[in-house]
Amino acid sequence: MTVEPIDLTNSLDADHLAVLEVLPPDLLDLSDIDRTRAGVEALMAALPAPELPSSVTIEDVMVPGLGSDPDVQVRLYRPDAMAAGSPALYWIHGGGMVLGSVEMNDADCAMRAADFGCLVASVEYRLAPEHPFPAPMHDCYAGLSWLAANAADLGVDTDRIAIGGASAGGGLAAGLALIARDRGGPSICFQLLVYPMLDHRNDRPSTQAITDSRVWNRDANRAGWDAYLGATDRGDVSPYASPSVADDLSGLPPAYINVGQFDMFLDEDVAYAQALLRAGVDCELHIYPGAFHGSNGFVVDSPLSKRWLADENVALRSALFPH
Repeated sequence: MTVEPIDLTNSLDADHLAVLEVLPPDLLDLSDIDRTRAGVEALMAALPAPELPSSVTIEDVMVPGLGSDPDVQVRLYRPDAMAAGSPALYWIHGGGMVLGSVEMNDADCAMRAADFGCLVASVEYRLAPEHPFPAPMHDCYAGLSWLAANAADLGVDTDRIAIGGASAGGGLAAGLALIARDRGGPSICFQLLVYPMLDHRNDRPSTQAITDSRVWNRDANRAGWDAYLGATDRGDVSPYASPSVADDLSGLPPAYINVGQFDMFLDEDVAYAQALLRAGVDCELHIYPGAFHGSNGFVVDSPLSKRWLADENVALRSALFPH
């Protein structure tokens, strides 16, 4: 399949272009994962430290891994005024399966805990290629299982636990919903899938169209999937790893999927939303014109990014507080 690459420089509005142009040209060149990790960490360190709400207490806990796996770190964000029987959001960070940490979402998780008056838990899963599938998914499932098992002590209503994640975290959240369904729990009331990384096949037009290494791109996506799947036979990839290959999506919790027009995940996200609807799963899909992968976090003050966040929060609030 031949697809003409999208020229982001000539496609974005002034607000989005201004941010894109200050990103390092090889920021997401994954030909050397260690070098890319160092570059991303340097970029994050150079940014102003986020202001965290003083009304939220942040605590790291180590929870039992799945089976013989090592313990898993889960970061808890608890608002001071949280009432007993509150809902919870279980969050999974992004990073193409090879990058990232819970720290990158500290501000977002703490702010949501404060705004919603609920517990937010963020899991520090192991990264590929050092720990390929199923290790990251095992960690995500172990953390969710611990949260549900200890819900009463944490002040959480087990019927109102939502899961969510962005990019690779969104893909892991989608896989986690499948595992929880197939294993009979924990119960999940909602899945918030932010431009999720869902399909290892990389064969859709939008996947081929983004080649700019300042953003998540075609080559980076191939490298991320290769690291995550390792030596797996690509003809027999688990739907828990690549949810787009799942034959049965019935019985999953309601979903909210959002993605930008210039995101390489556009086509696979739209296709997954359609597949969920065909399976009888409630799904709300938003496509934001002029947005690239992660731009809602880079261009936070643009009207588009503000609308993006507001739409997300309306959907999440409706799921966590249905009455």
